[in-house]
Amino acid sequence: MPPPRMPGKALRQRLAELRGPAVPPKALDARALAALAANPGCERRALLDGAGVDKAKLADALGSPSAFGQSQFAFMRGNAFEARVKADGGAELLRLVHEKLDPGAEPPTAGVVPDLSAVGPEGRAARTALALREATAAGVWTLLDHPMLALDVAGSPAFLEPDAVVVHPDGSWTVVEIKSFPMLDGSADPAKVGAAARQSAVYVLALEEVAAHLAQGGDPAPEVRHRVLLVCPKDFSNLPTASAVDIRKQRAVTRRQLARLTRVEDIADTLPEGTCFGPDLPAADLTTAVESVPAAYAPECLAACELAFHCRDRSRAEGVVTALGRSLRSELGGLTTIGEVLAAAHGAAGDPDDPAVAALRRAATLRSEALRGRATPPTGRPELRSEDLPEVAPCR
Repeated sequence: MPPPRMPGKALRQRLAELRGPAVPPKALDARALAALAANPGCERRALLDGAGVDKAKLADALGSPSAFGQSQFAFMRGNAFEARVKADGGAELLRLVHEKLDPGAEPPTAGVVPDLSAVGPEGRAARTALALREATAAGVWTLLDHPMLALDVAGSPAFLEPDAVVVHPDGSWTVVEIKSFPMLDGSADPAKVGAAARQSAVYVLALEEVAAHLAQGGDPAPEVRHRVLLVCPKDFSNLPTASAVDIRKQRAVTRRQLARLTRVEDIADTLPEGTCFGPDLPAADLTTAVESVPAAYAPECLAACELAFHCRDRSRAEGVVTALGRSLRSELGGLTTIGEVLAAAHGAAGDPDDPAVAALRRAATLRSEALRGRATPPTGRPELRSEDLPEVAPCR
């Protein structure tokens, strides 16, 4: 298995300068990568994630701290549940994989759990690829606990660590995602399941790259299953239960969005000389550095990016339409600011033949007629006043 393609020395030095002197890079995990793929037009996030900038510390230094994250209690509960699922060599986990995804295979009696320890993320990724090759050739149930996978993102490698990958006796691979939110009566929160599916799609893409490398030696590429196993606590207990989740749609969307990302070196080349995002710099200098990289803010960023509050304030100050939502932005065509939208609606600007302008003017006319109707009540019908309403006794 060849090592993952690393950026050139000049690019690594440039990204280190962007992070700041002696600032270690922050690893890009699958959750952040899924959020990045959901907003491929945001060059700011692509550069900061590619350079390994800690966006949470950057937001604090800018005076717009992020308000989301996993609590320490939830983190400890998730670790305890994962340890229970993987206890006894992953016997329960392999049983769930066999039951939900591969009931026709030989039941797992004693699965193999290879040692994946190595030096550095590159070494762990190479060791994982070797373990996958050996497990595929062995034809036995194999559990890879926290393997390391590499995925090329905008010309820079991202090292990802899924909860587990299971190799079936037929040589196919399955991604296992372990979550601590409950599965009640066989179903879970759709929003959380969707987030887990998008995260698993990133792991599947990384596994497909490993399978493609293994096939370069002349052997057929192993199958990466498009159904992943989502393991959650059953009802309100700590007992594990599982469900198969088809992630073909999420995988296709994520692959397409990642392909649209601008390469990190291309974005870095457009920055002024000396640009740095070090958290120890003055807030004014950091603001100038951050604003030098174009952003594409949308309300969905509030649940996915640490810089969302900063970008929202800037978008509102500039009157950018995307601050109101991507769906609205797509319906307004070339009108990119709220000022342009209002001017088009009032007839002060805009091409009358533009469907968006025509719709805005029609909506403004209807609104004006509705407001005039409220100001002049119909003849013969008395206007309802607040003092005419009956008194309601307060609740006790």
